[in-house]
Amino acid sequence: MITVSNLSLRYGKRTLFEDVNLKFSHGNCYGVIGANGAGKSTFMKILSGEVDPSSGSVSITPGERMAVLKQNHYEFDEFSVIETVLIGHKELYSVMKEKDALYAKEDFTDKDGERAGELENIFAEMDGWNAESNAATLLSNLGISEDLHYKLLKELDGNQKVRVLLAQALFGNPDILLLDEPTNDLDIDTIAWLEDFLAGYENIVLVVSHDRHFLDTVCTHIVDIDFGKMTIFSGNYSFWYQSSQLALRQRADQNKKMEDKVKELQEFIRRFSANASKSKQATSRKKALDKINLDEIKPSNRKYPAILFNNQGREAGDQILQIENLRKESAGEVMFSGIDLMVNKGDKIAVLSQNSLATTAFYNILMGRDTDFSGSFKWGVTINPADIPTDNAEYFEGKDLNLIDWLREYSEVDKDEQFIRGFLGKMLFSGEEVLKKCSVLSGGEKMRCMFSKMMLQQANVLLFDEPTNHLDLESITALNNGMNDFRGTILFTSRDHELTNTVANRIIELTPGGLIDKLMTYDEYISSETVKQQRDELYSLA
Repeated sequence: MITVSNLSLRYGKRTLFEDVNLKFSHGNCYGVIGANGAGKSTFMKILSGEVDPSSGSVSITPGERMAVLKQNHYEFDEFSVIETVLIGHKELYSVMKEKDALYAKEDFTDKDGERAGELENIFAEMDGWNAESNAATLLSNLGISEDLHYKLLKELDGNQKVRVLLAQALFGNPDILLLDEPTNDLDIDTIAWLEDFLAGYENIVLVVSHDRHFLDTVCTHIVDIDFGKMTIFSGNYSFWYQSSQLALRQRADQNKKMEDKVKELQEFIRRFSANASKSKQATSRKKALDKINLDEIKPSNRKYPAILFNNQGREAGDQILQIENLRKESAGEVMFSGIDLMVNKGDKIAVLSQNSLATTAFYNILMGRDTDFSGSFKWGVTINPADIPTDNAEYFEGKDLNLIDWLREYSEVDKDEQFIRGFLGKMLFSGEEVLKKCSVLSGGEKMRCMFSKMMLQQANVLLFDEPTNHLDLESITALNNGMNDFRGTILFTSRDHELTNTVANRIIELTPGGLIDKLMTYDEYISSETVKQQRDELYSLA
């Protein structure tokens, strides 16, 4: 168990949170959420002892072991992959190193022999003889093949390093597991494995993530950092979000009778509880929902940007986009070939590929930024496409403009300052913030500016290449809603499972051997055995 008592954290005059009193119990997975800058990652560092609080304390049950997902990808560069994983169990690793040092001594004494015997007993109690094989199994499950296990960590690429560090945190069944953005740079299959692993994990897990599907799958509770406080709610992220939005609507309606509020919330909980019965953690979630106190459900202090795309300048005709035999190579590698595609009016197409460079190349071709390809494509005469590329640096670097002047450059309808301020306000830029230089914006702020730009373009076809990069949960949710509500046609690529599954009505996958094209949801697509067989055949042609 973790007990947090009277915890506060202040930076100068700014208070992140104050008088926090929480308990985290075994068998539960807690999703830590809050707006950017609320202190999620800092709270995790306080729990791990990496950061000291301004006041208060954190205590864990004596004898329990805590493991943390490391964010420094270079810390273990000089260690082998398998040793990096073993280091995750500090006590076991320490015993191994001491034992090896003793046996390596040339002047091995009787005292050394006694100590070696003690260490062998401790080693056996820790299941040390199976440690290396267990670490190897964990690495393989996370997509690190056996031929990499004894390479130095510095020889692996960034995505592989993330998986090794995740294996390090999971190794040895720690009593307490702290995971900050564990799904970053993981593919679909690895995320699914991690979801299954955590769903059956019987110890304490605290996780920070912007992946709503992941939070919904693994979390039994949500820790909400809001109003400078922390509150634990039973249920997963979707339950917290929907109930907080319901409470917000009810607060806005001051004439709502209390009994109506209670009745509406009870009905919502009943429906949610029924849905939870289908989940991997049905029993624990049902028990958690049964304990919900209606008075504890309060509206959130979060601010959600208004991402609205339905102001189309011209209604799209029936001819949207036709692609014939499109092929792209790069450095002698075939990214995709044989792409024949007719995009229909109202399609919302998720564009997939095992190679992220392939999807980016696809969008660059369609938007005219890349002319080095074979095959052809043709937009309909009524089509006005707009896109958000995965790399937006060219729109901001070297520009000494404030946000008003930056956005004004993309407004053909009205360049009046109040009109421009209105679009920036929708993206939560207000007051003096609109006078910030566009060159100093954070990644998330730049993405919100790009949404403002897209909204001004009044496009009838939208293209998105990884639009959730750098976004917080509030912006991801607003984007998801905006894409769902858009009445035009969309082609998009996103690692956000929830967004892809709720927006797409058609899935296409670009492969070196041709196109996979299915009218189905994302969940149906990734679980289809027919699709898996077709994918294996097409990628084998590379």
